[in-house]
Amino acid sequence: MELSARRLRRPVQVRLTSRRGDRRTRAAAAGAIDGAEDAAAHRRHALEVWHDDAFAPRLGTGGGHMSAPLASGSGTAAEAGNTEASAVEAPTVEALDWQGRPLRCQDCPHEDIRAEGRCDLGKVCVADRRSKRIARFFSNNATLAARYLDHPYFEVRALAARHASIFLLPALKDDPEPDVRMVVALRLPLIRVKDMHLDPDPRVRIALLARLEGSDVVPFFSDADYNVRIAAARRAPPDALIMLMRDREPEVRRAVARRMPQAHLARMARDEDPLVRLEVAEHLAPGALQILAADPDMRVRFTVAERIDPRFLAPLTRDSVPPIAEVARQRLAGD
Repeated sequence: MELSARRLRRPVQVRLTSRRGDRRTRAAAAGAIDGAEDAAAHRRHALEVWHDDAFAPRLGTGGGHMSAPLASGSGTAAEAGNTEASAVEAPTVEALDWQGRPLRCQDCPHEDIRAEGRCDLGKVCVADRRSKRIARFFSNNATLAARYLDHPYFEVRALAARHASIFLLPALKDDPEPDVRMVVALRLPLIRVKDMHLDPDPRVRIALLARLEGSDVVPFFSDADYNVRIAAARRAPPDALIMLMRDREPEVRRAVARRMPQAHLARMARDEDPLVRLEVAEHLAPGALQILAADPDMRVRFTVAERIDPRFLAPLTRDSVPPIAEVARQRLAGD
């Protein structure tokens, strides 16, 4: 039986974003999290605990749950350190150009627009080395973008290309920096950038892929970079995904399994990678999951037990992994 010490499910990451003092927003978010702890989540946790308790001794951990208590006084020291750090005022951020030299408004050719509030040293400045400050400058002064398409700093060229007229962008198709070429691939008319599928940088090819559809995506199935092939698997017509079903990279095959039509998805149930089979188990129709009911990986069988048509649950009630058998019995009892 193939077992892995990795987590059986990727943990759901929940980000709480609330402004200071907005207690009602935080309370509502906390309530949503509590509501998400349904029976299925508890069953998955039980499977994780069972796996850790059963196999941690073999790994020499001495137990299923490794939780080292904090050393005496360590919490107090940490709190004291945080208190001291918070008491120190944040230093003023210097305004430096892309070569690390200090900036002065007196040296800037745009000093005249400062009075209009369209630039501000250290916040909105095209000469600054920080991309956010450059981006703010072009947001306020889009008509000046054309002047900076040949700037020596690639960040300036890339951000200027987002605002400049598209008639000026063809000259940037051969820019030495991929960041600049990515903007070109996204902004120029599609007929003018299709030849960029030969670009040496995969990020540029992925940017181009984001605009392609149908049969135009298929040539990327043979791309040397697996990230490009993943992007192609996400954009290609579902019926064309059979061409990527045997890709050498498991991550590509996982992307394929998420979109593969049901008529062909069962053919991926014998994939050598358990995470690919797990994707198949999560997307295959419940009535067709019998093919994975005896899978050697317990994560796959657990998913099958959760989704399979109840008519085929009986064998899973006798599974050697107790949480899987429990899920099968609970579903049979419920039905």
